[in-house]
Amino acid sequence: MVIFDMDGTLINGRTIFKVAEEKGFKKELMKIIESKKVAYEKTIKIARFLKCMTVEEFLEIFKKIPLQKNADYVVRELKKMNIVTAIITDSYHIPAIHLKEKLGIDYVFSNTLLIKNSHITGEVILHNENPVKKFERCKIHSICKRNVLRYLCRKLKIDKEEVIAVGDGKVDICMLREAGLGIAFNGDDEVKREADISINELIEILNVLKRV
Repeated sequence: MVIFDMDGTLINGRTIFKVAEEKGFKKELMKIIESKKVAYEKTIKIARFLKCMTVEEFLEIFKKIPLQKNADYVVRELKKMNIVTAIITDSYHIPAIHLKEKLGIDYVFSNTLLIKNSHITGEVILHNENPVKKFERCKIHSICKRNVLRYLCRKLKIDKEEVIAVGDGKVDICMLREAGLGIAFNGDDEVKREADISINELIEILNVLKRV
């Protein structure tokens, strides 16, 4: 199984940054991101800026973010090898599900924006049902990627040593450490230290698979 982060990994950009630029709340967004609030609290607060947007409007903005180079090709090749693929993102379900369907990914896990009459309410259901509980070095994110990886392994009867996890941010560290092979994709020094290998092109994943 290969598990991907979404923002900055499968897509060449970050969803909420693009939406903030288009809708004019970039300054407010940065203030929240740079605050000392716990990570999951930031997710809740940021979602309020999406209130009254339609799902269609949100998706139209998301579609302006390009895929990373060779992202679609890599996923197609993985499917040919009968390798299960998944997206685990601390972003929201609207763009994550769209990308899953666009690329033919098998599973997707994200935070769920509440919707009423095709409009986003500004409320969000965190994937992490118990965000106050943390493990060593955990930043209490809105989604625990380590736990999702473990869930998929149990569900699909896959040993974690047979899992490749690919991500670029601090929220990905727990799953990079948990996977049989953690790959830092264009990650900063901290992410690289926690990963087994570091790559700059997604197509390198296929080269790694040839060697194992």
